[in-house]
Amino acid sequence: MDLSGGARLLVLAVVGCCFRDVCAYGEEGSEFTFLLQAGKSDCFFQRAIQNGTMEVEYQVIGGAGMDVDFTIHSPEGTLLVTESRRSDGVHVVEPTVEGDYQMCFDNSFSRLSEKMVFFELYVAGQGGDVGGDEEWGGVEELDENMLQYKLQDMREYMDSVHKRLERCRQMQSVLRAFEARDRNLLEDNLWRVSFWSCASLLVMLCVAITQVYTVRKLFDDKRRVCT
Repeated sequence: MDLSGGARLLVLAVVGCCFRDVCAYGEEGSEFTFLLQAGKSDCFFQRAIQNGTMEVEYQVIGGAGMDVDFTIHSPEGTLLVTESRRSDGVHVVEPTVEGDYQMCFDNSFSRLSEKMVFFELYVAGQGGDVGGDEEWGGVEELDENMLQYKLQDMREYMDSVHKRLERCRQMQSVLRAFEARDRNLLEDNLWRVSFWSCASLLVMLCVAITQVYTVRKLFDDKRRVCT
């Protein structure tokens, strides 16, 4: 079954829409895929803590032009980031202030084409270890004999492993977004190539038929020869 470009984007938005949160060791990661309608804008809010870090990465993975306008506003309303007609971007806000940050995707410049946008948020506390001492403090108080296992070293090692695994997850999400964008481009190009190939074939057939008809008319002699 063939789908138009808008219908294909809508199906991908319904099937590919995902929002996942990972909260551990003072870190939080979220990713979201949504359909940005033509001539409209959508805004999202993310709460951050004082002296933390917030990283935002987005990609346009579907739609004509593959571009949107993007802005980030601080909780006080200050414009921190502004980009115009971009297909992707990565921005880091550090240090953050406590409050809700506003991230807006604007497609008002496009009156006909809707866009599919993937973006990912990564929020960490100061040093990426907010609340770590409280989480492990109770474990250290259970038994003094556990000190011989160097719980502090174990905690630091586990935190390091967690950060690397979370970064790997982020990179895999970005690669999936790249793959989705490339697939959409290939599908659009395939439709264009097929359409113009059929049009060229039709023109060639018309020219061939016209040439055959013209040549036959040149040798068609209707005069009678008397014998």
